[in-house]
Amino acid sequence: MSTPGESRSGGRAFKRQLDRVYTWYAGGFFVFVLLLAGLEQLGVPRTWIGFIFLLSTILLYAVIGIMSRTTDATEYYVAGRRVPAVYNGMATGADWMSAASFIGLAGTLYLSGYNGLAFIMGWTGGYCLVALLLAPYLRKFGQFTIPDFLGERYGGNWPRLLGIAAAILCSFTYVVAQIYGVGLITSHLTGVAFELGVFLGLGGILVCSFLGGMRAVTWTQVAQYIILIVAYLIPVVWLSVKQTGAPVPQLIYGFQLEKVTAKEKLLTHDPKELEVRELFRQRAETLTKKLQDPAAALVADKAAAEAHLSALRQANATSAAISAAEKTLSALPRDSASARITWTRERDAAELKSRPLNGMAPHAQQYLGDPHGDAPARQAFDASRRNFLALVFCLMVGTAALPHILMRYYTTPSVREARQSVTWSLFFIFLLYVTAPALAVLVKYEVFHTVVGTPLDRLPQWVASWNQVDASLMSITDINLDGILQLNEITIGGDIVVLATPEIGGLPYVVSALVAAGGLAAALSTADGLLLTIANALSHDLYYKMIDPNASTARRVTISKVLLLVVALAAAYVAAQKPADILFLVSAAFSFAAAAFFPALVLGIFWKRTTGVAAALGMIAGLGVTSYYMVVTQPWLREVFGITSPVHLWWDILPISAGVFGVPVGFAVTILVSLVTPPPSAKAQELVEYVRYPHRHNG
Repeated sequence: MSTPGESRSGGRAFKRQLDRVYTWYAGGFFVFVLLLAGLEQLGVPRTWIGFIFLLSTILLYAVIGIMSRTTDATEYYVAGRRVPAVYNGMATGADWMSAASFIGLAGTLYLSGYNGLAFIMGWTGGYCLVALLLAPYLRKFGQFTIPDFLGERYGGNWPRLLGIAAAILCSFTYVVAQIYGVGLITSHLTGVAFELGVFLGLGGILVCSFLGGMRAVTWTQVAQYIILIVAYLIPVVWLSVKQTGAPVPQLIYGFQLEKVTAKEKLLTHDPKELEVRELFRQRAETLTKKLQDPAAALVADKAAAEAHLSALRQANATSAAISAAEKTLSALPRDSASARITWTRERDAAELKSRPLNGMAPHAQQYLGDPHGDAPARQAFDASRRNFLALVFCLMVGTAALPHILMRYYTTPSVREARQSVTWSLFFIFLLYVTAPALAVLVKYEVFHTVVGTPLDRLPQWVASWNQVDASLMSITDINLDGILQLNEITIGGDIVVLATPEIGGLPYVVSALVAAGGLAAALSTADGLLLTIANALSHDLYYKMIDPNASTARRVTISKVLLLVVALAAAYVAAQKPADILFLVSAAFSFAAAAFFPALVLGIFWKRTTGVAAALGMIAGLGVTSYYMVVTQPWLREVFGITSPVHLWWDILPISAGVFGVPVGFAVTILVSLVTPPPSAKAQELVEYVRYPHRHNG
């Protein structure tokens, strides 16, 4: 048996080896990008460059996965518990930098302005909770998964079973968002259909987690972090140099924000913008009238479209005019039910575009409304502030309870390194989070000053190229037919802000491919961790711990791999349906994790009187309240469950922050039930004492 000194010496040698490997890797990746840039200058088509980037990065991850393949349980589930703190921090950063962080965060800040900072504050604050309340103590318990901890701490199968169900729920919701991001990036990078892009990217996800479990995922995530952070920083720095001459966007974007604010005031009162907003208001009113009797309105629309088409044919109109009329007729809803859905969506979009600044709040405005205005303005201000704080709370607590993140702290050699790796995680995440607000402002400056007010036939190339990818991400409607683009005539989805930045900045296409590869790395790294969490919960916690405790290690790992494949295919199928926007799916996962796990984990660590029955009931109550609130208030879920009653928000809290109700309920139920049920076994209480106060024990 090795001594502590030998273990530390071996750990240092292992870290030096990793340092050499990843230094060579970073240098090789830099040379690879330069070679592709040279090929672009020689005239190699963009599609080829996109395919080369896509296939090369997936091949790289495949090689790491093959080299890290294993059937050893400790290696497969927790990477042998030998990942150094700095590399675990980097892997955690990649695991954390999901499609939502890489693709969606800057887009959310672009659309929401100040309110979008709730995401940065919540996610960053969550890691402080991880460091203070969970990571070191979970490492002391020494289990493989979060349901494993719940089963050991509380005893019995119910806490473990509920932990498995909750881990699958929040992880599956999250992984669908990642695979959606994979499809979006792959389709942009290669030009294939979105649905095909989903399944192409799935190969890159499976090849790592399928072969080597946590060991393969860890070393792949370190490689992916290097790609994604370089890809994120280069175009932002370039855009900053282009606009301001300074290569530090994080420090100088405040000057651009002043110019954006001044432009917002001009656009709010511009006569052309007022004209466009009035036309959209009229469109919203027309759709509202149609929705009063969709069946009759649909009959009238079909009759009018058929009469128009017939008149064109009788008048021997041009084939283009007849084709356009046929297209208008075929685009009408099939029946009154689909008409209601379609017209409701179009009315909501028109109402949004009838507001100043395309429905966006002024970028620097803290909250909506006015605390010193009339009653509606004060109410809007209070509701906006409550939602900001509720979202920060949900994201903080959800971050601290996400199973795929907490699993990373089982992989370090010691409790001390688990704590250090949280610090490294914060540093690596900070690099992106401090840049996202700058990127949002720089892109908004570019849109306001070089796109808005430009004739439609002279728009920048990036507008046309993204308009072809997906109309929901970029579309233009010249509603006043003046041939000039007004702000409210363009729709920009938040998901393209990061991906389009290189084109906005006028950089070579190779940088666009690099950014897409970075986004792909972010989505793949998180998807790997999430799929592994689901598969491990089913194979280790359900099968091994509850069904067949005598199963061999090889059998457990094989079952985990099979389940991982099944779950991945199911998630890809759901993602291909485009069920909701990335940000809602991710935020729903945070609320689920917060309500289900946070009370049970924190009380299980810090209050030895917490009982298994209480923890189980607390998880059911917290998750139940959160799920109920989402179902009855979120538009997409209401449509899925066929709910037609009016939406009633509790204290005006939006469904994205549903966990703010579930977490207190979970704590209250767990505490109250613990007080009226028999205390846990002496063994369970001693385990808590040992984890909290190891210096009091000898073993």
